[in-house]
Amino acid sequence: MDERLERYSRQMLFAPIGEQGQQELSGSSVCVIGMGALGTVLANHMVRAGVGRVRIVDRDYVEKSNLQRQMLYDEDDVREGYPKAIAAERKLRRINSDVQIEAVVADVTVHNIDDLLEGMDLVLDGTDNFQTRFLLNDACFRKGIPFTYGGAVSSRGMSAILVPGKTPCLRCFLPSADSGGQTCDTIGVIAPVVDIVASYQAVEALKYLVKAEGARRSSLVTFDLWSNYYYEMKLGEAKKECPCCQLKEYPALQVTETNQTVSLCGRSTVQISGHGPLDLGQWRKRLEPAAVKLEQNAYLLKAELPEGERLVLFPDGRVLVQGTEDVVRAKTLYARYIGH
Repeated sequence: MDERLERYSRQMLFAPIGEQGQQELSGSSVCVIGMGALGTVLANHMVRAGVGRVRIVDRDYVEKSNLQRQMLYDEDDVREGYPKAIAAERKLRRINSDVQIEAVVADVTVHNIDDLLEGMDLVLDGTDNFQTRFLLNDACFRKGIPFTYGGAVSSRGMSAILVPGKTPCLRCFLPSADSGGQTCDTIGVIAPVVDIVASYQAVEALKYLVKAEGARRSSLVTFDLWSNYYYEMKLGEAKKECPCCQLKEYPALQVTETNQTVSLCGRSTVQISGHGPLDLGQWRKRLEPAAVKLEQNAYLLKAELPEGERLVLFPDGRVLVQGTEDVVRAKTLYARYIGH
């Protein structure tokens, strides 16, 4: 056996994968969007399975509350204030040095989604909000790239693999991304449900990548671990009026504004983007006279403000205003200290 395949020996003993399937995996490229609870499990599975190229994308940094369920992070990552994508990349490289791992610290928007999906065979949904999921759905179906959908909150989970041209898209089941809904930050989540949802996603990804089309699940799985509930809904036919997979209008890709302000539900945080690149060294000097406390690493700058809130600046131009969910208040502080 090829020495490089030694680590996958037990996986290759599984007949539906075998050595041929392993070769398919090593030649594949996947993108994990969101490196939170779902994303860390998904990336871990893909890297350990030997997928040749794994791109991981996330906009946030590691906080203590993440450690209960986001399996690739530890207390050192919290102390060092690493972005999730960077902290995950460091762990994943130590797991499998043969896999090409690309970490991208960025907010996923209509302006960069095509670049993020370029060259990918499959996309894995590790996101935590439906706005980003619908953007991902529309971009994947426009580019003809399958993606595995997954959601976990409280003790409930759901998952499906959506394949352009062969299955309906996410909009056929959930026509609106504006429902708000419950999130991990508002009603909590237990870690086992995350692991199960991501494992459902990962196994469908493996089936697709090794071309085991006959084994692929054609249903949306929903379950509640605490209440012992499980249900499968057949994907069926796409809705004729679906603006994405049928009418090819792709609503989430029609947004043209460059400046976006988003309140992150349950986080007491407002994200403001559209400024343009930020030189963290220069901004440290600018904010030093006004800030109560400054912390900086190679990936972000934190500034504690005298008003009580905190600014977190990223090189790609994003700024998190932490300590408020009031968009007007956040914009006021942003204008006061960033000035644009």
